[in-house]
Amino acid sequence: MAPVSRCLDRVEVVFDDPHLVANAGLILVSTLAVRLNLEALVNTSVRLVGKVGGAWPGRKVLTLVHAIVAGGSHIDHADVLRCGGTQAVLAHRVMAPSTLGTFLRAFTFGHVRQLEAVVGVVLERAWAAGAGPGTKRLVIDVDSTICEVTGKLKDGAAFGYTKVLGYHPLLATRSDTGEVLHARMRKGSANTQRGARRFVEELIARVRRAGASGEIVARFDSGFWSNETIATLGRLDVRYTMAVRTNTRGIDAAIAAIGERAWVDIDYTPDGEAQVAEIAYKGRRLIVRRTRLTDTHQARLWPNWRHFAFLTDLAGDTVTLDAFHRAHAVVELAIRDLKEGAGLEHIPSGHFSANGAWLCCAVLAHNLMRWTTTIGEPAPADHQIVARTVEDHVRV
Repeated sequence: MAPVSRCLDRVEVVFDDPHLVANAGLILVSTLAVRLNLEALVNTSVRLVGKVGGAWPGRKVLTLVHAIVAGGSHIDHADVLRCGGTQAVLAHRVMAPSTLGTFLRAFTFGHVRQLEAVVGVVLERAWAAGAGPGTKRLVIDVDSTICEVTGKLKDGAAFGYTKVLGYHPLLATRSDTGEVLHARMRKGSANTQRGARRFVEELIARVRRAGASGEIVARFDSGFWSNETIATLGRLDVRYTMAVRTNTRGIDAAIAAIGERAWVDIDYTPDGEAQVAEIAYKGRRLIVRRTRLTDTHQARLWPNWRHFAFLTDLAGDTVTLDAFHRAHAVVELAIRDLKEGAGLEHIPSGHFSANGAWLCCAVLAHNLMRWTTTIGEPAPADHQIVARTVEDHVRV
């Protein structure tokens, strides 16, 4: 390239060809959204009648979803869809950021619930198209995360157990695909267990309506440990593994009662060792893993065993079940993807319900990107849509 005679801060990058498309991969997500009839579904399900900005919610939700897919983390980032010929590969009218902000602020808690229902119906349609587990075992990971904010005027933002200002949403993901099956925005001060029973009831009803007819297993960390949640899972015929807090008196006594011969060695890191054992606790199966360092230098700092335990009603040997429960950590990968590529690295509005709607849009964007790899193949020849050629570059 020829040298530039002016300094770089005098060079302007322009998008001067209306036929060029940035983020051309949007055509895959857009096509899938059309096949799932997402815009019409939102229009009939989200009823913002009489609300300023409430007309035609389908195109507004899809604008937010596609902006998030394109890397948007703020409402203003929807402008990326108005660059060059990007609008030409989308099957809906792209709305302005100011319109989207008014639209989100029109939401109340009831309207957020309507949008949550849309997420559930879209899940049904995607699973019916081939993305579902069918009769196979469905493993669900339930967790919560902290979405940090800096604005002190954001409604619902508060300090929780992490001492971080933000929101504390609940999430449920499918372990083998990373799909988000259910999500709910909560205030930052919400305890981990807050709303867990109702959340689990809605989650299981949703996946069964979507076609999950096989065994369902839910995995939880210790923040969700409660007899009420366990009873709810039993009533819903859902198997579980649920971590417990080992510093409680009853659990500590149960672990102390395990004989040394009951411990079984398992694979662990080269500078440490781990063993598992099990014992009955209040009529339930308690599986315990203990670990310690064997490196001569580090072992001086932590010479004692550290214990990690969980309750379960699953059948199987302790080694297999311990490995299965530890795989609950895959939920963090889905949370990472939500925060780094599907809109949750920033909670944009000062209105709590608006942020709840934003969470639903982030879930839709996340799932549509996942489904493009499973049900996003070309349609049969008699159903194919002729699409214009797009190029994923810009001209300087």
